[in-house]
Amino acid sequence: MNTSQAVDSLAALAQETRLNIFRLLVRYAPLGLPAGEIARHLHLPGPTLSFHLNVLAAAELVEPHKNGRSIRYSPRLDRVSGLAGFLMENCCAGRGTNPRSSGQKESACLSENPVQNRKQPGTRRPS
Repeated sequence: MNTSQAVDSLAALAQETRLNIFRLLVRYAPLGLPAGEIARHLHLPGPTLSFHLNVLAAAELVEPHKNGRSIRYSPRLDRVSGLAGFLMENCCAGRGTNPRSSGQKESACLSENPVQNRKQPGTRRPS
């Protein structure tokens, strides 16, 4: 994933209704849900849902599957995984280690990060 794709994905998810839609679809992954069921679950009018699904699809976070007159939307879990990888690629002082995939605890990774442990100007370190 490149920076532009990450920005598009984050922008699409940075809106409450779209985030709720995406989280609902993740619960029903990998098949997803028909648009009508999404609308019922989240109490959204059709035009509102359609607008938000189009934004999520443009960011490649959901994928529409046409079945006759119905459209089922499924989450693009590979895309979200790519986004998480992009965000974590410089984790752990640039070692590129994702603590969740390497079996390390996140706190152990962060405690080794010199930037995280550096005393910030004007702040007091807790005793």
